[in-house]
Amino acid sequence: MAPDPIPVRSVSILECRNCGAGAPVDEHFCPQCSRILALGRHGDYFSFLGLPRALAIDPQLLEQRFRELSRKFHPDYYYNAPPAERLASLERSSYLNDAYRALKNPITRIEHLLAIEGLPPAKSEEGTAKVPPSLLEEVFALNEELDEIREARESGADPETLRARLDAARRPIDAKREEHERQLQELSAAWDAEHARATLDALRERLLERNYINNLLATIEREMTAVSAHG
Repeated sequence: MAPDPIPVRSVSILECRNCGAGAPVDEHFCPQCSRILALGRHGDYFSFLGLPRALAIDPQLLEQRFRELSRKFHPDYYYNAPPAERLASLERSSYLNDAYRALKNPITRIEHLLAIEGLPPAKSEEGTAKVPPSLLEEVFALNEELDEIREARESGADPETLRARLDAARRPIDAKREEHERQLQELSAAWDAEHARATLDALRERLLERNYINNLLATIEREMTAVSAHG
């Protein structure tokens, strides 16, 4: 089956405030007068850094692009420049830092990709706590175990025994987390190869499940803290 077609993206144009020439939104400096351009409506960290819209990024290349642009945008270079250029350097420096932080981390990189491809964020609907179907078994077992551990803690049970039970309860959740990390890596490679919409949908689902798993691990950690406080 052929991959879903990639939508054609329109090219936005920035107007140089110095000479009035037009420049593609991905340009940082006016092609006519070489002055720094106002940031405008950007929104794509990949193109801002001159990187392909891919989830496998060479860390050294990312670092190199970040340092190169950091030097070019640094406000110190625009200390005596007109106010518009000083503002442009500050805007681009701030946006560059945001882009670098987002693309450096594989998870926030996926989240940004989902956003610029038009998918909703990988967060549960506000006010709901729907359990992902793939986690029903683990969640049911964990909730039962945590209820028993809380009752035992309140009854004065041995803290070491409770910590051992919590460690045992954590293991299947940790295993599920590792499984999801592998799935995210596989789906990321699939996106880079085919750019299929179905892959983006699957990535979002895996992130939703990953966030839920992290919440489960946080719940176990809170119970471990409560047990230690009574130990």
